[in-house]
Amino acid sequence: MVYLEEEQLEILRREARDQRISLAELIRRALQIYIDGQQAPRHVKPETWLKIVGLGAGDSPDVAEQHDTYVAKALEREHIG
Repeated sequence: MVYLEEEQLEILRREARDQRISLAELIRRALQIYIDGQQAPRHVKPETWLKIVGLGAGDSPDVAEQHDTYVAKALEREHIG
């Protein structure tokens, strides 16, 4: 059960009516948009990308095959700490 303010409910009803869908469908769609937005990749600062330039310049023989893994680890170190 979800409780909404009267004004919120009226706005949602109006929007559902305008889109010719049920109120439940409108709420499901809105929630999905919210959920998708929460799962979007976090923004990475340009400086972080610049720090990983030259990452493959080392002794690791598998950089060509495992480049995504190395980049992900470098971003994680820089972004998460």
